[in-house]
Amino acid sequence: MARKTKEEALETRNHLLDAAEDVFHRAGYARTTLEAVAEAAGLTRGAIYWHFKNKSDLFNAMCERIRLPMEELAAAGVSSDNEDPLGHLRSICILFLTQAATDVHMRKVFDILYNKCEFVDPTDPAYIRQQEAFLNGRARLVKILELAVEKGQLASDVDIPLAAVMFHAGMDGAMKSWLFASDVFDLVKEAERLVDACLDTVRYARSLRRRSEA
Repeated sequence: MARKTKEEALETRNHLLDAAEDVFHRAGYARTTLEAVAEAAGLTRGAIYWHFKNKSDLFNAMCERIRLPMEELAAAGVSSDNEDPLGHLRSICILFLTQAATDVHMRKVFDILYNKCEFVDPTDPAYIRQQEAFLNGRARLVKILELAVEKGQLASDVDIPLAAVMFHAGMDGAMKSWLFASDVFDLVKEAERLVDACLDTVRYARSLRRRSEA
């Protein structure tokens, strides 16, 4: 009986997260209320407070549900045992783009994050968590690029922090452009080429090499 209760609680939590996706996607972060989420889920506001402390907690849980699996895969790429860090990065990024285009939950959440988040309070826990996620992702990317230098996949004079900015901007821009106007290009069809273009920039762009000290 106890296990059934736990399973029912998890089912209710996921149902609330599904409803939250719909409401945040329709109304945006700032205009979404817990009452609207409860109504969309066909539950009471008290049911939300049973699982989540407030709107920020609900929003972060919604993001973590699709983000954590990708973060776990990306984290595997920073191991010193990884003999092909750029290959790992390429695979993760292609998976990221294709799943965002084909998985309904990922697409909605990323569309919310890129196009429907009106964060105006830097002390909002949701803002803080999104910033933490960004910085953690950047730190993992830097480590993967550093490992690629160690493994001889990148030149030793690549400016790693700048290369990480460039690579992230390319991936970020591709995703945001597709979400904003998905009929402009086929993200699934072009995912590999887009990722390879970002990697080629890191590999070969002379402007991403460290400047020698005068």
